[in-house]
Amino acid sequence: MMEVVFLGTSSAVPSKYRNHASIAIKGFGEIFLFDCGEGTQRQMAIAKVSPMKVKRIFISHLHGDHILGIPGLIQSMGFRNRKKPLTIYGPPGIKEVKEAMMKLGEFSIDFDINVKEIKNEGIVFENEKYKIECIKTKHTTENYSYSIEEKKRPRFLREKAIKLGVKPGPAFSKLHRGIPVKVGDRIVKPEEVLGKPRKGIKVVYSGDTVPHEKMIEFAKDADLLIHDSTFEAGKENKALETGHSTAKDAAKIAKEANVKYLVLTHLSTRYREAKKIENDAKKIFKKSIVAEDLMSITIVRKEIREIKRRILEINEETIPRSELKFND
Repeated sequence: MMEVVFLGTSSAVPSKYRNHASIAIKGFGEIFLFDCGEGTQRQMAIAKVSPMKVKRIFISHLHGDHILGIPGLIQSMGFRNRKKPLTIYGPPGIKEVKEAMMKLGEFSIDFDINVKEIKNEGIVFENEKYKIECIKTKHTTENYSYSIEEKKRPRFLREKAIKLGVKPGPAFSKLHRGIPVKVGDRIVKPEEVLGKPRKGIKVVYSGDTVPHEKMIEFAKDADLLIHDSTFEAGKENKALETGHSTAKDAAKIAKEANVKYLVLTHLSTRYREAKKIENDAKKIFKKSIVAEDLMSITIVRKEIREIKRRILEINEETIPRSELKFND
């Protein structure tokens, strides 16, 4: 299961209704932050997202509306006596940003901050439960788009294992984790007792970018694509000039990538009423929604349930509830 919490959904300037960019993803016993604009820690408090559970922060690019919440967050972690290390990932220059942040005001912290500059596309972090990958996309400065994907083990074929002489217990666990076991004089290999590969939950976040063909392959079959939609359809020239996308651009990518759902974010402050943005996208990709601050989407295998401010329950037949109208 993953829960995606939209802490900030505005573009370069915040408004009364939208905070600077930040998204929290809860999953695998951790909380991940993707970007951390000014005011993020207050949004976390309102949304009941614990900063003490954040182990990793992933920064898409170094514009202020995506990073200026980090120093306050770090200082608050220090006030709360954090001991566990924090790792920040981002494009080249993020180390210098971190060093500058550590000189802002007088404070002390008792935990390590590790900073890792991303220089190549591919896997940023990986363990046995999930992997986080990135690609470089196009903005007015170096920007990385991220995906977080659950590693789902193949189904364990219990009856087949028993027929091969494997006894229930630790040997089952080893085989399920991909470790061969010895049964008498024979080695039983994991592939003999495991089913077909299973796809885990996948969430993709674009950061700030003009529409980019690489995003189509990167977001292929994702459960959720969160994409820059700073402007409405018809403002493509303005979007290109400023390094952003329109709702129409994002919807085209979602359709080509065959994602399940599209969330539009990073809206210009000119759009107090976001229905125009949402409708532009729905003309091309029906399962589109504009993000709101503090909106939360929970993804559980084939079901997506949007909670907190609005409620949506969807099963495989796509039975819509509420005003979102994700009709096929």
